[in-house]
Amino acid sequence: MSTAVLPRGVTDVRRLKQAVLSMVIGLRPMLVSYWVVMVIALFFVGLVIQLVSGGVTASAWDYGTQSPKYFSMAIGITITPAYFSLLISQGITRRMFSVAAGIYLTGAAVATSVLWVLVYQVERGLYAWQGWPDKLTNAHLFGDPSQAGMIFAEFFLMILAHEVTGWLLGITFVRLGFWRGVMLLPLAFVPAVAAELLLVAQWLAAILNNVGYHRPPLAVAVPSVLVVSALGLYAGFRILQPMAVKPPKG
Repeated sequence: MSTAVLPRGVTDVRRLKQAVLSMVIGLRPMLVSYWVVMVIALFFVGLVIQLVSGGVTASAWDYGTQSPKYFSMAIGITITPAYFSLLISQGITRRMFSVAAGIYLTGAAVATSVLWVLVYQVERGLYAWQGWPDKLTNAHLFGDPSQAGMIFAEFFLMILAHEVTGWLLGITFVRLGFWRGVMLLPLAFVPAVAAELLLVAQWLAAILNNVGYHRPPLAVAVPSVLVVSALGLYAGFRILQPMAVKPPKG
């Protein structure tokens, strides 16, 4: 995995930038490959399948709404085992590592959310040109693909919360070993579960609505997801503090 070299004897700000750049460079193949696969395999192939199986009746891009949050959880899991020993051994503090990880995860969430917004808009234009119905197959915060701001908000919040869950999973299993990591699964999944329960979007929405649970006001839900995600990042930092550069295997 390629990384940026961290020079010694420079300012903390410079070292933080280099730590973030190291994560960006190292995880770029993983993230960009995912984007390419989703655009080609989900959107274009999904559209072709609809065309040859009776015609286009719904948004092809909407079939993959679950994917970005679960993939982003994998990104969060990867950061600690891939970068902790490397960066700490080059003089990055645990606090700075945690800040760099938070910056990277937020940026990755923004980038993936923007991709989802853009493809929805491309699809909307294509469907309007061909006269196809762009029906959404999943429940969302938005009711129409033209609501770009709401699309971005939903995916950013969902992705960020699942990234933080991945961050906690990666730290707890690396720091504490397998069995204690399993015991801390309820803690690690708090950000992801909170986002699902507060936003009530995508596949879980139908189940929650069927049992009489409904989304709280967005004025409450949106800041709550952000707060829980921030607390999850901080909890990861606290667990990370006493971790050795080469922790014992559980």
